[in-house]
Amino acid sequence: MTKYADLKLPSQVFQLIDPVFEQAGIQVYLKRDDLIHPAISGNKWRKLKYNLLHALEQKAEALVSFGGAFSNHLYALATVGRLWKIKTIGFVRGDELGPESSATLRHCAREGMELHFISRTAYREKEKSPEFRHFTGLPANTFLIPEGGTNAMALRGVGEMTDEVESAGIQPDIYVVPAGTGGTAAGLLARDRKVLAVAVLKNAGFLQRDIEKWISPQQSERLDLLTDYHFGGYGKHTEELRSFIHRFESAHGILLEQVYTGKMMFALYDLAKRGYFARGTTLLAVHTGGLQGKLEL
Repeated sequence: MTKYADLKLPSQVFQLIDPVFEQAGIQVYLKRDDLIHPAISGNKWRKLKYNLLHALEQKAEALVSFGGAFSNHLYALATVGRLWKIKTIGFVRGDELGPESSATLRHCAREGMELHFISRTAYREKEKSPEFRHFTGLPANTFLIPEGGTNAMALRGVGEMTDEVESAGIQPDIYVVPAGTGGTAAGLLARDRKVLAVAVLKNAGFLQRDIEKWISPQQSERLDLLTDYHFGGYGKHTEELRSFIHRFESAHGILLEQVYTGKMMFALYDLAKRGYFARGTTLLAVHTGGLQGKLEL
């Protein structure tokens, strides 16, 4: 399909040269998945790839999914729908919202996504809720993709990242990723790689369970989930995080956003300064995109 020509794959990998890493005696690489596509960037294409192929094979009339007002997943899904000429329907958390409530939702609407705003109570139950079940506007042949895009097909797409990295001659001891739903971490763990996952939301201990349901007990032993770098919760940020993002961008010329990648890189630097990693360790951090949600900090 010619649409694939728009995707920059495999994404580039850069070594981050920084005094912090030199003093810690570690090597850090950054996988620039943010460069895959302006809208379908980061881990979103990897999660959507096999879902899309399966939906097309089934001749689905619509792709249906869920997200919040700043959902990178819905943002990417809307563009996938336009490019592959398949209807997209998004159920958005918050019946007080509308298509103009955020830049993300405006993009979704422009790309032709049909948006439905449901109460936060109903959203917690997703498709089990009466509010969702009684919605009669869905086409007969719909393909349902879970919130954040995480399912078995998504894990397969994420796992392909390891092939790209290691075929480039880089053998990371640890992959470092931000974690919202845990799908990216699970996809890498399913490939038997060691993963450091930085939770970006508050009280995120449940992610351990959510990730482990996709992998074996042996693979789960390779997971290190950090829950202390949320900076107040999902989408929240502090002056400390803002200052770090400014310093990183000035030093490396690579943009970060405050929801996912900024928190991941802050954690990586903080851990390096504290001697968390053994000298000689090679780390591969994944830039999961989401820059459309970047605020002017």
